[in-house]
Amino acid sequence: MSLRFQSLLAAAALALVPALAGAAEVNVYSYRQPDLIKPLFAAFTKRTGIRVNVAFLKKGMVEKLLAEGKRSPADVVLTVDVARLAALVKAGVTQPVASQTLAAEIPARFRDPENRWFGLTWRARVVFASKERVTPGEITTYEDLASPKWKGRICIRSGLHPYNLALFSAMIAHHDEAYARDWLKGLRANLARKPQGNDRGQVKAIWAGECDIALGNTYYMGAMLKKPGQRQWADAVRIDFPVFEGSGTHVNISGMAMTAAAPNRAEALKLMEFLASPAAQEIYAEVNFEYPVNPAARVSDLVASWGAIRPDDLDLMELARLRPTALRLVEEVNFDN
Repeated sequence: MSLRFQSLLAAAALALVPALAGAAEVNVYSYRQPDLIKPLFAAFTKRTGIRVNVAFLKKGMVEKLLAEGKRSPADVVLTVDVARLAALVKAGVTQPVASQTLAAEIPARFRDPENRWFGLTWRARVVFASKERVTPGEITTYEDLASPKWKGRICIRSGLHPYNLALFSAMIAHHDEAYARDWLKGLRANLARKPQGNDRGQVKAIWAGECDIALGNTYYMGAMLKKPGQRQWADAVRIDFPVFEGSGTHVNISGMAMTAAAPNRAEALKLMEFLASPAAQEIYAEVNFEYPVNPAARVSDLVASWGAIRPDDLDLMELARLRPTALRLVEEVNFDN
């Protein structure tokens, strides 16, 4: 554990209100991996005395909450992708949270207008480019990925994956449905192989010489550098930040919401406010190599080393609204096959 990370944990433990007496607790359903959030919960418990119970889910969060109804033990949910947050709201399994702290710590563009969900971190969907076969500055825009010059040079995971559907939704928003359909056809024509695997698998394919560039989320670079067996993949590529024509680099979020049932509402609110604090945000950024939504929190040194980024200013709710259209276009152009 680095000295900076230890100092972040100590700062987080001193960040909020005095410890509560008694055996208070808060229950969390999370799509986020245990290693990414346990340090946060440990710091929260140390400071407040509130125990955090976590159920890690791979899928079916909405269905689980609907089945449990008012009897659900869950107080807070953590998930990735704005469309998944919107789906929780649409299903009626969350509730609005009025908090001056959350409003002050989280910029408006990273929270629901009706306070039904709140962003925690944001990540960019970027291009991993071969250091040997792609010239710096050769990649400029997402639109350019459909250019014939990339024929047989691109790797990507399934077009049906939420990370890609969010990017495709943004393409629709910045242009229109017809443009996005043609762009998807062009991107598909440039693939070196059938869409498969995960974001790390695309970087491995570049390292193996199967393709020259791949789409992936920024934090996977940090994750690969931490694993000895994957470091060589990461060392074979650099991160390039393409933009939409006339705008910035595509971003998406991880976020939180209070459940409609929330049997421990007061404790849930304390946890949510803690997660939005600069100290907790910096722990999150250090562990997961993402960008904190709180502007007072620093990005990790590694993330900062990847270079400056100009995030797309598209309303995140547009990504959720256009997701069904993006899904339909992926199927129409037979992207994965």
